[in-house]
This record gives sequence, structure tokens and C-alpha cells, in this order.
Amino acid sequence: MILFAVCGAACNNTNRRTADDSVEQAQGVNDTTAMVNEKDGDFAVKAADAGLAEVELGKLAQEKATDPRVKDFAQMMVNDHQKANDELMTIATRHNITLPPVISKDQADKQRKLREKSGAEFDKEYIDMMVKDHNKVVSLFEDASSDAQNADLKAFASKTLPILKKHHEDATAIRDSISPMDTTTIQRVLP
Repeated sequence: MILFAVCGAACNNTNRRTADDSVEQAQGVNDTTAMVNEKDGDFAVKAADAGLAEVELGKLAQEKATDPRVKDFAQMMVNDHQKANDELMTIATRHNITLPPVISKDQADKQRKLREKSGAEFDKEYIDMMVKDHNKVVSLFEDASSDAQNADLKAFASKTLPILKKHHEDATAIRDSISPMDTTTIQRVLP
């Protein structure tokens, strides 16, 4: 009975606000109900949070970005991360893993700050965020692809990792083309 109250509370807050911290709530439920170890459950929850955020941020960038490369990248984020989210949900259902129904407070805060930007400033901020976020998520998936105990989660991480690495590479290339390093300010240090 308590389990349903916890899950219900997490699910019913989606329209009013992000759950106080949907990631922590999902992890708490998983500690007692998931049919995977804690580390694998944490991976699934963090992967879901990142995936939900990439879809939402991608949709925002499709609306607000001005650079066509950024808009195309954002469309790829929505498509690829929605597909991965759906696959992760199937695995979670199979192993009784609770995933966050909404993005975490940290992700919501980043999204709120990004929403305040416009034009070239938005493009730069979004693509910088994509480089940083994908750097973190690549590391998360690398760990899971080698260390996960659950075969389904390990296979999911291994299958998704090359896509995430490509996202990171593409975001880095776009970021570097939008704001190339100013070589006039770099001083050469002689030995």
C-alpha cells in the first residue's frame, strides 16, 4: 500500500511541477522493488533522466534555435533519445525498475535558464550544454556497458554508447564552428 502511495505521489506531480526530485524518488522505490542490483537501478534512473532532458531540450531548441545546424542536431536529439527512452522503458518494465516520470530538479533548472536565452546566445548555450551533458552521459554508459550486472541493461548501454559518442562529437563540432577558439589571445610559451 505504501509503495503505491510513493509511486502515485511521484506520478501525480508531473503537471504541477517537477517532482521534488524524481530521480531520488525513483531510486528510493527501486531500492525495495527492482529486480536488479542498486547500481544497475541507479544507472537506469540516471539514463532515463538524461534521456528525458535531451528530448525536452531538443524540442526547445527546435523552437528557439536560429542556426540550422543546431536545429538539425536538436531534431536528432529528440529522435534518438526518444527511441532510447522507449527501449529503456521496456527493459525497466521487464525488471520492475521505476523510472522518473519527469526530469529531475537539476535538469529542470538547466532548462529554465536556457529558455531565457534567444538567438545566437541560445544556440551557443544549448550546444555547450549538449557537449557537457553528453560528456557525462557517455561516461555513465561506458561504466554500465562494462560493469552492469543485468544483461538487458548492459546490452542497452553497449548498444546506445556509440550513438551517444556520435552526439558528443557532433555537438563538439557545432560548438567549435559557432564559437571557434580565438587564436589571437593564445600566447605561445617558449621553453
